[in-house]
Amino acid sequence: MQLIRGLHNIQPEHRGCVLTIGNFDGVHVGHQAVLAQVKAIAAQRQLPSCVMLFEPQPLELFAKAAAPARISRFREKYLALAQLGIDRLLCVAFTPRFAAMQPQDFIEELLMRRLGVQELIVGDDFRFGKNRAGNYELLARAAERYQFGLTSTSSLKLAEQRVSSTLIRQALQTDQLAAATAMLGRPFTLTGRVRHGRKLGRDLGFPTANVWLYRRTLPVSGVYAISARTCYGVFNGVANIGHRPTVQGQREQLEAHLFDFNQDLYGSQIEVVLHHKLRDEQRFASLDALKQQIAADAAAAKAYFSCLPAQQPMSVLT
Repeated sequence: MQLIRGLHNIQPEHRGCVLTIGNFDGVHVGHQAVLAQVKAIAAQRQLPSCVMLFEPQPLELFAKAAAPARISRFREKYLALAQLGIDRLLCVAFTPRFAAMQPQDFIEELLMRRLGVQELIVGDDFRFGKNRAGNYELLARAAERYQFGLTSTSSLKLAEQRVSSTLIRQALQTDQLAAATAMLGRPFTLTGRVRHGRKLGRDLGFPTANVWLYRRTLPVSGVYAISARTCYGVFNGVANIGHRPTVQGQREQLEAHLFDFNQDLYGSQIEVVLHHKLRDEQRFASLDALKQQIAADAAAAKAYFSCLPAQQPMSVLT
């Protein structure tokens, strides 16, 4: 999949495509249905399929710290879209200047002149441009004027429930991992690079991989039975996600202890699949009490996995 990072990198050869636009947070089953439609139309018209998304996501610009927690960061979206066979990904820097673009300029300058869109596929609730003044009706008039195809997506439903990033986020925040898995079409995962930490887990007898997650806020927190896809293979384990209150952690972090594992992961990317929540994060009176709880968490995670058939988790990394 070709990545076009920034409007300044759009080249003349990028003109002509079948385009869809959105945040694609989670690249969930609803998104996947839309993307399948994009690919089908692109194949029929013998054009590249293209996705336009924004970094940061618009609410992260407007709401700052109050913006909703992300389901997936940009790297995870890129990998998921590549897996689905999309030809091009246009990542637009969502700046105050871009947000202030007039809807007509968005259509004429970006969609028509720069991208030469031949077919646009968006929801009928799609809004764009300054003050979100652009809507589907404006696009319909432009489609007639500029002679490009316009297709409205219909929301995919599971058990009569609309699938959305908001609902997935709510499921994760309320520990409904099975519901989130159904809407995502795969288990919820977190990916990041392993970095050096305080080595406290090693001192307590439970060495951990400290994973830098590159997110403002997370939709999950607590202690989980996990599996981790590493450069050495897939290993089960237990992980704490949060602020580590016993040791006064300052930012949200993932610390994973992998069972039967003794390799160097520093600097490598790993993918952590959350299978089952064991408990909420909590503060302990002493490191000895913390050590005892980690041992109990590890035992609980091993007991959980002992009741499951062997499985390889679906991945956004491969």
